[in-house]
Amino acid sequence: MKQINIYSLIFLSILFFSSCKIGKNYIRPNLNLPDSLALNQDTLSLGNQDWWNLYTDSTLQTLITKALDHNKDLLIAASRIKEMAERKRISIANLLPEVRGNLTVERETENHGGDARKDSETFEAQLLLSWELDLWGNLRWGKSVSLAEYLQSIEAQRALRITIISEVAQAYYELVALDTELEIVRQTLKAREEGMRLARIRYEGGLTSETSYRQSQVELARTATLIPDLERKVVLKENDIAFLTGEYPNHIVRSRFNQEFDFPNNLPVGMPSQLLERRPDIREAEQKLIAANAKVGVAYTNMFPKISLTGRFGSESKSLSDILKSPYSLIEGALLTPILGWGKHRASYKAQKASYEGQLYNYEKVVLNAFRETENAIVNFNKIKEVYDLRAKLEHSAKVYLDLAQLQYINGVINYLNVLDAQRVYFDAQISLSNTIRDQLIAVVQLYKTLGGGW
Repeated sequence: MKQINIYSLIFLSILFFSSCKIGKNYIRPNLNLPDSLALNQDTLSLGNQDWWNLYTDSTLQTLITKALDHNKDLLIAASRIKEMAERKRISIANLLPEVRGNLTVERETENHGGDARKDSETFEAQLLLSWELDLWGNLRWGKSVSLAEYLQSIEAQRALRITIISEVAQAYYELVALDTELEIVRQTLKAREEGMRLARIRYEGGLTSETSYRQSQVELARTATLIPDLERKVVLKENDIAFLTGEYPNHIVRSRFNQEFDFPNNLPVGMPSQLLERRPDIREAEQKLIAANAKVGVAYTNMFPKISLTGRFGSESKSLSDILKSPYSLIEGALLTPILGWGKHRASYKAQKASYEGQLYNYEKVVLNAFRETENAIVNFNKIKEVYDLRAKLEHSAKVYLDLAQLQYINGVINYLNVLDAQRVYFDAQISLSNTIRDQLIAVVQLYKTLGGGW
């Protein structure tokens, strides 16, 4: 009866002390978010779309899928999640009793005086139990730390996933733009060759001076130098995409730009509060803040006493057959309390509070940066449409100017230098228009990324 009372007292003590958890629970900081994003009040957001509905190019979809499956950084992040999941399990297990088994066989030989040899054997089986009572919530704060770090690893992977998707899409658009630019240069080179042929004929026929002929040679050579540099850039961009998809350098199959790109007048960006929920980098920063708050709780409760219970249940006998007939048990409790630590526990507590303060500022910084990136992406998206319209008009005007200049040159109205000037204007206008189409697509990529789309 007395033993039952002892066990009941221990059990009630466990219930009482395990209900205590001192320290400040996490509360999300008040960020005073702006009322809207670039004067947009729509609750819909481009970030709510699945990436395959935004990037409809089948070749690009294949590359993105391959990157999501084989990108090494994403695989590293997945391994990190597995690691943190197991560490979370450790912190949960620390809250529960630990039970171990011990089986001992001992044989002792004595020989006093050399003529009294005596052998004795002892068999012992033990069940060992140890349990640290979570008096002040120390272990539960530790569990909160591991949980936050586990969730942090998940959000980090999601943020990386968004980045990988956007990097593949942007690199793909840049690669196709380089193809387009290379094609423009090659077409221009053919025009330069034809122009030089005509200039030579007119020069040899005495219709023009040698200056025009030599100038045509200069323009031909200048255009030719652009080709190897662009071919180099194409290969480097292909290698970048191969690296993102987890492959060795290889040729990347791709499509061509649609010159009649259907660029919408506007895209929904949602409300400011949605960024806090959709952007994994913000949620990752918040999990870091939650973990820092929990570490403050761990450091604070480390300054209080700890109680551990130890139990030993077993049997010991001289004979293996009688081992179950000789049971014994032992239960003890130990109180460990800091008495003289020269201030290290309080210093640790203050250090963790300072670390929490730093994570709070980091969280606020991440939120500010998210809004900066989003506002920049919205402005860039809105203005690139204007740039495209103007450059399309410029390209059309430059083509008319070139056709007129070539006709007037053939009829002897103007000299060849005027034709070369018209060719340069048209060439620059073509390249600018091609790059603007690329920039349009990249503007959508960046806006989609900043709104947290892609995971």
